[in-house]
Amino acid sequence: MGRVEKSIEIKAPPEKVWEMLALDRLLEWQLGFDKAKSIEYTSEVGTPKEKYRVGASAHGIPKKQGESIKLIFEIKESLENEKITHLIYEKLFLGTFTVLAKYTLEPVDAETKFTYVGDYEMPWSIFGKFLDKLFIHRIAKKELRTELENLKSILEK
Repeated sequence: MGRVEKSIEIKAPPEKVWEMLALDRLLEWQLGFDKAKSIEYTSEVGTPKEKYRVGASAHGIPKKQGESIKLIFEIKESLENEKITHLIYEKLFLGTFTVLAKYTLEPVDAETKFTYVGDYEMPWSIFGKFLDKLFIHRIAKKELRTELENLKSILEK
């Protein structure tokens, strides 16, 4: 299993950062879901707060018509304005890439210290582990830096 983690200080209160952690807002700042045109809830979401409840689920709607759904999301842990954990499955050729994404928000004066910890599992057994060591881990770290900068940029406008 691989892991990437990084923290960033964002000049916004935790409540504003929290809004960006709803499953249907991830496409606005994360890079890894480029084949999806949107993310739609598959669980009942009657109020905005229900988007963040444990058990809420969603799937990615593919950009190309006729493609099958390859992204599945579920909230595993949620404490409003403090932390949320998403379990993400991406169906790949002959396997599934799995990420347990943990987001922590810590108020620091008028800012938020935002921490992302992603534990991921590559498909393809030994070959997947080899690919991870060869280049996937490096790419994931680079993408994470960019994603956190994207989030910071959106929230500090």
